[in-house]
Amino acid sequence: MTRPHRRSLAAILSLTTPAAVTLVACSFSRPQSYLASAGPVASAAPAAAEDLGGHGTESYDRIDENAFLAARDNPVSTFSIDVDTASYANVRRFLNDECLPPLDAVRIEELVNYFHYTDPAPDGAAPLAARTEVGPCPWAPDHRLLRIGLRARDLPDGEQPARNLVFLVDVSGSMFSPYKLPLVKRALGLLARQLGQRDRIALVVYAGAAGLVLRPTPGSDHAAILEALASLEAGGSTNGGQGIELAYEMAERSFIPGGVNRVILATDGDFNVGVSSPGDLTRLIEAKREHGVFLTVLGFGMGNLKDSTMEKLADRGNGNYAYIDSFAEARKVLVEDLAGTLVTVAKDVKVQIEMNPAEVRRYRLLGYENRLLRREQFEDDRADAGELGAGQTVTALYEIVPAHGKAADAPKLLYQAAAVLSPAAADGELGTLKVRYKQADGDQSRLMTWPVRDAGSALTATSSDFRFSAAVAAFGLALRGSPHRGSATAAMARELAVSALGARDGDDAHKQEFLTLASKAQSLARGND
Repeated sequence: MTRPHRRSLAAILSLTTPAAVTLVACSFSRPQSYLASAGPVASAAPAAAEDLGGHGTESYDRIDENAFLAARDNPVSTFSIDVDTASYANVRRFLNDECLPPLDAVRIEELVNYFHYTDPAPDGAAPLAARTEVGPCPWAPDHRLLRIGLRARDLPDGEQPARNLVFLVDVSGSMFSPYKLPLVKRALGLLARQLGQRDRIALVVYAGAAGLVLRPTPGSDHAAILEALASLEAGGSTNGGQGIELAYEMAERSFIPGGVNRVILATDGDFNVGVSSPGDLTRLIEAKREHGVFLTVLGFGMGNLKDSTMEKLADRGNGNYAYIDSFAEARKVLVEDLAGTLVTVAKDVKVQIEMNPAEVRRYRLLGYENRLLRREQFEDDRADAGELGAGQTVTALYEIVPAHGKAADAPKLLYQAAAVLSPAAADGELGTLKVRYKQADGDQSRLMTWPVRDAGSALTATSSDFRFSAAVAAFGLALRGSPHRGSATAAMARELAVSALGARDGDDAHKQEFLTLASKAQSLARGND
């Protein structure tokens, strides 16, 4: 017999059609039938507010999914890249707890970008390269799917820059559980063991007040660093603002010109005592990034995770946000992906694509809802955007409704004549991809462009990168119960991912784990049949 379903207050308020449905127990979850079917979703009967359970105080910003836009009316789409991976690890945590994540915890771009892809590295002086590929959209057979893949250059052996790191650790009472401070200490210990004589590390803690536990110390002094970490204990209320100020002061004291200068914040995000104001905090972080000190945010724990706060701080600090749900994830972020986590090779990376109305009737960007930019911000070097770390890959997906040789009529406007397509619209291109970036130590952006064409490939003829990223996107659409999910289900996502894995992927534990998570989601859906 299944247990009663628990949901967030937001989910309760969104219910419009009461119905008796048996659901899997989980705080911050919601009806699961759409994971197995593209049909209408039955709503569960409201639960009492006191039944919200252990995840009831977690905080996620609402995501209003991108809509389809008419290429004739809105030919240009612009967004900032996003290399954060927190959403995937957080979704995994929910599924491993045998329940579904809250809708707004599922950020499709972070699910897709959790994985490494085989896009070619740049072969010139530019720090990044791009490739595009078009194929059938698995969840909407009449549509096409455009994959944009960016790849940053790798760091050559022996060119690892010196690192000036300040660990800023939340030791407030909310960090007491085994999945919080004890995991923080083990995770940062992994990173510390990789440091050498050229590196510097300091340790700052905050609770009711901020304190300096370890002054800037050579990275080779592993014993002193590990001893300082081992001494940490949780207790007290949280004063995150004061801790950040002290951490930046330490980073500036040991600043390494041309090196990695970064504050690494480890917290559950519960800034609830002593912060001057969210505006003052983000302004401080923005000011420090302009002086070359970036911010990485590592989220830990469950129950009161403040996801939205941590993501915003990392964005403002020219850094990245990862959620650490296990020691294995700590190893991925702080060992396997260390260069990408710490070493920025291109900053303020913006993507813009101009769709050709002669080939594209409508289109929709999957994810990146909180990274959208206005068209004019693409050429504005003052507009902040995401950073790309050494060796990192970034994928973006557009779902396209083809024009089939006949562009939509231009809108009838009172003060403007109907737009006339240029001769270039007849050349068969779907559009033009543009990427702007700044060098890691530069202030002026550079532009790169590529044409986008559709060769009419069948799904079986697309690359493994195309199919795997589409599988993860379908998984996210199903988890979100997206109105644009079409026929996407957890089962479809798993089947598509299996088709994308070749012999070389057999040792990719992360992709193999995705198959397990898709099966878990599929099983949760079957429990409601």
